[in-house]
Amino acid sequence: MAAEQVLSNARVVLADRVIDGHVVIRDGLIAEIGKGPAKGEDLEGDFLLPGLVELHTDHMEGHYAPRPGVRWNPLASVQAHDAQVAASGITTVFDALRVGLNDDSGMSNEDFRKLGEAIHAGMDSGRLRADHFIHLRCEVAAPDCLEGFAPFQGDSRVRIASLMDHSPGQRQFASIEAYRNYYQKKKRMSDAEFEAFAARRTRESAEFAEPHRDAISARAAEMGIVLASHDDATVEQVADATARGIRIAEFPTSLEAARASREGGMAILMGAPNVVRGGSHSGNVSARDLAAEGLLDILSSDYVPFSLMQAIFAFDDQMELPDAVAMVTRHPAEAAGLTDRGVIEAGKRADLVRVNADMGLPMVRTVWREGRRVI
Repeated sequence: MAAEQVLSNARVVLADRVIDGHVVIRDGLIAEIGKGPAKGEDLEGDFLLPGLVELHTDHMEGHYAPRPGVRWNPLASVQAHDAQVAASGITTVFDALRVGLNDDSGMSNEDFRKLGEAIHAGMDSGRLRADHFIHLRCEVAAPDCLEGFAPFQGDSRVRIASLMDHSPGQRQFASIEAYRNYYQKKKRMSDAEFEAFAARRTRESAEFAEPHRDAISARAAEMGIVLASHDDATVEQVADATARGIRIAEFPTSLEAARASREGGMAILMGAPNVVRGGSHSGNVSARDLAAEGLLDILSSDYVPFSLMQAIFAFDDQMELPDAVAMVTRHPAEAAGLTDRGVIEAGKRADLVRVNADMGLPMVRTVWREGRRVI
């Protein structure tokens, strides 16, 4: 007989509406959705959402390297990250691992390979609450970018690779003053040290960025993984991304780039912290402004896992709840090629989140992955 459970008395958020009803789970899948009460677990009128799908989070790195020179056990780091992710309502997460290191962080390519192996170990042993995949953040201006990418070729959990270049005078840091404010303060450099640092980064970008974009684009095609472009600022940069078959525009920095990305058929991803804070911390285009123009498809928590859930309800003055929920569930799942999740629908995975939002700030009360309670 099939294992069955019923979640009742919930405000069930479907793809196009919210109903007062119940959901039947059978063998890890959504079996039925109905209006009105049913005999089962009483959710007391809380919202029932699809499990959130996170395509780009840098959050795990802080657990592995919590202080300069300190390295934590890789599997313990993954578990700590996973606990916070799941408690934020995220049931599918793409952990962003850096490939190419030119920011003098003290981290190595070997460090990120260890984290990749720990993700595998955690998933294989059933230690993790969320379903974890790998997103390779490829810093194409770094001399060792291809060296860092090589160990991940053939890795079954690598599903996304993004092409990024954080050198000064372009993309996220089109303003050299924004670059100075970020890096000089972060690294506590003198003016002379900063000038030398910026000059080196500019030289490396000129030498390595295009060859590395070409090489990783080709390898991604061979591996069958989704490519994303990071921080596009101009129509020309978007045209280059479109020519490479890139499917996701991550954090476009201008309205012009976002419009070109839409015309190029790309899904547009922005940071949920941008929504929650009311704007970009770098002074770039606002996610709310893109949403108002119909140019926002996906939200990413980036550096604050709970910001995904906050952003859903922060959009209540701008769009209906099912539309906001789609940006953190159905749309990212579709962009990543995951067709078995992201919506409360019969036959889909029973990845579900119970959320109370009565006091304005959402509170995750329960999380199920494939019908199993994990929070």
